[in-house]
Amino acid sequence: MYTDQTFDDVRCEWGERGVAALAPASDVIIIVDVLSFSTCVAVATGRGAVVYPFAGEGAAAFTQAHDALLAAPGRPREGYSLSPHSLLTLPDGARLVLPSPNGATVTLAARRAAPNAVILAGCLRNAAAVAGAAAGLGRRVAVIAAGERWPGDGSLRPAVEDVAGAGAIIAQLPGTRSVEAQAAVAVFEAARGDLPGFLRRAGSGRELIERGFAEDLALAAELNADACAPRLMADGAYAWRR
Repeated sequence: MYTDQTFDDVRCEWGERGVAALAPASDVIIIVDVLSFSTCVAVATGRGAVVYPFAGEGAAAFTQAHDALLAAPGRPREGYSLSPHSLLTLPDGARLVLPSPNGATVTLAARRAAPNAVILAGCLRNAAAVAGAAAGLGRRVAVIAAGERWPGDGSLRPAVEDVAGAGAIIAQLPGTRSVEAQAAVAVFEAARGDLPGFLRRAGSGRELIERGFAEDLALAAELNADACAPRLMADGAYAWRR
């Protein structure tokens, strides 16, 4: 029978089902989607924008209702998208709707499963800031690696870059760690000497390079480049209040 790791302070799981398992006993939930939702959120909020995670149909109507900009699905060459590089020019105060099949979907699942928990978006770029914020917000922390989707049936594909991102955060959190959390730290420690190379060798990284988005890997690999700890606010947007 599955155990929800409740004997430990810091726990780690995968995707929507991981949220469902860990959320009820969590004060803080950290969503990690390194390539690229969480990295996009860190880049955008670190520059003064707010980000509305979105999943499903009706993005255009949602965007209009929130007087926001809509990021294009995928990574088109023009405009804002799930490419972190495309968000470097977001103006301070921008409101961005960011559709995502992974990080946004898991964020919204966490909000449904634990409406009273604090939800943060973490990645390699803001690992130290997110860990510091989480440590001050509660003892029981769930770190959720979002993962990717297999083509065809859309089932969860564990993504090693998300394990490394989770480990970078967990390594700086106080309290006891579940075995799953310890494993994430071990992956991060093995990768930290060459994070750019690690991301380039990962399956998701190779895919982005083949599509011409190597610059996104470079941004995602910059450990602690951003001092923001984006928090999901009551209006459903991630924001960072300096």
